[in-house]
Amino acid sequence: MKTFSIGGVHPHDSKISANAAIESFPIPEVAYISMGQHLGAPAEPVVAPGDKVKVGQLIANANGFISAPVHSSVSGTVKGIEIIKDLAGNPCKAVVITVEGDEWVETIDRSEEIVRDIKLDSKAIIDRIKECGVVGLGGATFPTNVKLSPPPGKKAEFLIINGAECEPYLTSDYRVLIEMPEQVLIGAAIMMKALNVTQGFVGIEENKPEAIRIMTEKAKAYPQIKIVSLKKKYPQGGEKQLIDAVVGRKVPSMGLPIDTGAVVQNVGTALAVYEAVQKNKPLFEGIMTITGECCPQQKNYKHRVGTPLSKMIEAVGGVPEAAAKAISGGPMMGKAIANLDAPTLKGSSSVLFLTEEQTKRKEESNCIRCGKCIEACPMGLEPYLLNKLAKAGRMDDLEENKIYDCIECGCCLFTCPAYVPLLDTIRLAKANVMKIMRSRPPKK
Repeated sequence: MKTFSIGGVHPHDSKISANAAIESFPIPEVAYISMGQHLGAPAEPVVAPGDKVKVGQLIANANGFISAPVHSSVSGTVKGIEIIKDLAGNPCKAVVITVEGDEWVETIDRSEEIVRDIKLDSKAIIDRIKECGVVGLGGATFPTNVKLSPPPGKKAEFLIINGAECEPYLTSDYRVLIEMPEQVLIGAAIMMKALNVTQGFVGIEENKPEAIRIMTEKAKAYPQIKIVSLKKKYPQGGEKQLIDAVVGRKVPSMGLPIDTGAVVQNVGTALAVYEAVQKNKPLFEGIMTITGECCPQQKNYKHRVGTPLSKMIEAVGGVPEAAAKAISGGPMMGKAIANLDAPTLKGSSSVLFLTEEQTKRKEESNCIRCGKCIEACPMGLEPYLLNKLAKAGRMDDLEENKIYDCIECGCCLFTCPAYVPLLDTIRLAKANVMKIMRSRPPKK
């Protein structure tokens, strides 16, 4: 069975919400729609207090090349343009809308009928995706139209849809594959047409046999798209690891996936592309998992962007009594949530509740030079050495040892028998090294 060739670990997958079918979460009374829902500069509001808006209406323009427009997820009256706190507790600009009914923009096709015929040409597809504010839903929220437009001198050869969902606990992609398989395949076919490629793959890990079965059956109608069963191994969902696993090509150091001829998109992104191109529906809804062993209910919710997280948490019985921490994302690469009143974003994937026992770090001891962190690193780095160099402040040596290639997956931390906080140290040092590298004048 296929997998990537270097490193990786095997955390327990803990997919305890896998059997929870997607439910539509009730529309909130007030929506707080952040302007920073994508990689790049925050969007610029084009509405003012007192304006009436409909679901799907443009409320903010992209403010730069790597930026995306934002659309209203609700209908009602703009209460104001306010500074709110995001998941981390940092201030961000948001359009606040008081909800009145559920009136959609008339151009959105709200029918349940699956539209299979792709009528738009490549340029029109990319323009539509851009106008609809579609961003990558695998974590980075990179504008999808930019990713589908390779830079001069680079050419895509194939598209890979990332259905690995290798992070423990997360199941939103799995439910999309189970419940909306054809929409995902049509979304993939649309992106293949935009890229002018004739070969596509959907990589799914072996711990999702039902998704593999359903997608394989549906893909019979799409012979240019192959479903690839992958060995369960973290971080298989990383772009570089997925390309290696599916087609056996390696992204060069400091390189991009397009350097191998690959463009990688997430399952949720494929669905959003289908809805944008075939239904003229902007990206204003998402699917996220509410989970954790201490959580009394396991849910996969379709939510309107801008819904306060606290409302969704209330719906599952509130913050579990045994919960010590809430995570946005998975336990390996997710971030702790400091503000449970923060609104959902386009890229919101989960709220994971962990107990004190699950979050408690064991006491650090001395490195025993066992080499397990080297074996686990999927980028072929030497984490113990990077940790040592970082503590000594040796920035030139860190650069020479390619700290910039670290994908911050946490495999080194997960596997270390001495419980050395390798990831923490390396992540901070990497940020400093990258800052130094960016400050240099470009080579002539």
